[in-house]
Amino acid sequence: MAGFLFHEVVFGPVRSRRLGLSLGINLLPLNRKYCSFNCIYCECGWTPPHTPGPPDYPSRAEVSGFLEQRLQELVAEDYLPDALTYAGNGEPTLHPEFAAIVDDTILLRDRYLPGAKVTVLSNASRLGDPGVFEALLKLDNNIQKLDAGAEKMFGLINNPEENLSFAEVIGGLKRFNGRVIIQSMFLRGTWKGEVIDNTTEAEVQQWLRQLLEIGPSLVMIYPIARATPVQNLEKIGLAELNAIAVKIRHAGLNVQVYE
Repeated sequence: MAGFLFHEVVFGPVRSRRLGLSLGINLLPLNRKYCSFNCIYCECGWTPPHTPGPPDYPSRAEVSGFLEQRLQELVAEDYLPDALTYAGNGEPTLHPEFAAIVDDTILLRDRYLPGAKVTVLSNASRLGDPGVFEALLKLDNNIQKLDAGAEKMFGLINNPEENLSFAEVIGGLKRFNGRVIIQSMFLRGTWKGEVIDNTTEAEVQQWLRQLLEIGPSLVMIYPIARATPVQNLEKIGLAELNAIAVKIRHAGLNVQVYE
């Protein structure tokens, strides 16, 4: 599956099952996926091999210019997004000017759309970068991915770059001291001869132990909603997700379930 790509720096607004009306901000190249993970469920498809030379990121000035123009249009139309969301063709925090772009976005939000939440959908792979970490703390919705409770399932589902360990991800998430929202995809299937299922009692309990260490303000759990690179992945039903949510609530954490 080739995957779905976003061909604009600023796109939408689109209806989001988690964020309401969301204006997307794509900080990645417009013609390819660029990510530090290669998740088996990613709507953008597989992460291609890195090519020589730096990626063709949109510049800080381009991002600011496109965002201001779109915000002006939306205010004139009285069509006001609930969120300004860094998302798109991969991992947004890979942009070398991510921290400065966050500052620009907050200024534009305050000027044109003070009710909107500046949001990121991130895979938690760049938390070791001090500039990225501090920028994430400025966001209204700092949403970070955690699909597994241990190294093996993390590797099977997310396929991170070789130099990133599960322990590093958890360590970075704990450093937020609760100023983080965790998003978790639940699925089952097979790939390359391996059974992949993060819904078993053992996997859920490992994942829950990590959540208790992190102490997030909210946990978002959800199933597959779009086409995936691995063809035989199963969408988890609402009843099963709700059963997982009960365990989270019993542990003392806030949770929202999305279909």
